[in-house]
Amino acid sequence: MFSNLNHHIDTLAIHAGQSLEQEHGSVTTPIYQTSTFAFHDANEGAELFSGKRKGYIYSRMGNPTTRALEDKITVLEGGHRALATASGMAAITTVYTAFLNQGDHIVSTDAVYGPSRVVMEKDFSRFGVQYSYLDTSNLDNIRKAYRPNTKMIYIETPANPTIAITDIKGAADIAHGIGALLVVDNTFMSPMLQRPFEHGADVVIHSMTKFLNGHTDVVAGIIIFKNQELFDIAKLVLWRLGGTIDPHQAWLVLRGVKTLPLRMAKSQENATALAEFLEQHAKVSWVKYPGLKSHPQHELSKKQQDGPGALISFGVKGGYQGGKMLMDNVKLAILAVSLGGIETLIQHPASMTHASVPAVERSATGITDDLVRLSVGCEHVQDLIADLDQALGKILV
Repeated sequence: MFSNLNHHIDTLAIHAGQSLEQEHGSVTTPIYQTSTFAFHDANEGAELFSGKRKGYIYSRMGNPTTRALEDKITVLEGGHRALATASGMAAITTVYTAFLNQGDHIVSTDAVYGPSRVVMEKDFSRFGVQYSYLDTSNLDNIRKAYRPNTKMIYIETPANPTIAITDIKGAADIAHGIGALLVVDNTFMSPMLQRPFEHGADVVIHSMTKFLNGHTDVVAGIIIFKNQELFDIAKLVLWRLGGTIDPHQAWLVLRGVKTLPLRMAKSQENATALAEFLEQHAKVSWVKYPGLKSHPQHELSKKQQDGPGALISFGVKGGYQGGKMLMDNVKLAILAVSLGGIETLIQHPASMTHASVPAVERSATGITDDLVRLSVGCEHVQDLIADLDQALGKILV
């Protein structure tokens, strides 16, 4: 396996976790599209099940294609081991199940990815897990939310869709001071732009559906751990629950990650230009983008990120109706949920992803009626600017 960690992350994105296939010399990791693996004899089978021998038994419990992907992302994030999952939510629910018990308390970002919060409020609460959702970009809020039974601080930074940024090191110091785990959802940044383990995280999560895969054709997730102990706990939970990734999906993400540095660089370049354009537009009230000096955590973003990323939130004049009008008039940007693809996606949370949340509750977490989220892709930036300009021009205020 290629494992020279001294290489630049651009090189590691292509080579880490992979090696030439031995029998035929395949440059690309083969797809081991099999449910089960044969043993040479009974003794080998017994040793594999007992853990005395390393190898593969059943694809729910591990697969060579999946392992190559897990090793690649582990190297990019600077972690110890990883578990690839069938979706981002499979990763999140595995972490919740593995590290939270009945009566435990979790502190989390209020504007976190919606299903991450809903599954806690609707499902894990039924089993006695307590929760506090708050603005984690203010570390004092985390400190005040502490309870003797707080076992996990779960942050998403930047937050979805408000682009609020949480100080990872500050959150880690608080978590470790109270004996809790710090879990960081790093989906928005990818390891190209942010590596939470460098700032004290214990567990890092990604929806690989987004930037890691980058082509809007896979649903997948991954959990990376800082040590073997945490990995071993979560591994058994994932095996029992069965939320493991299919080998073919793993192979598609392996392919996607190889172009991650190129895609992130182009998307970020485009996003910077678009944010600057939007900040000056007459139909735009405000812009939240870490690369702008107007972002409340601009200096923090420069400290813990290697770039501002490719996600922009902005407010359109005309509020709720203005947001819908913009959605109905874009021609190049695709009106769709999700993010991190090579194409630009746009959505209006108040009328789409968060429409079922009462307006007062949305507003309290920063998801206002005028908020539009833009996931910037790799198109030519002037085409994107022209598209947004003509669509914004249709808003009547």
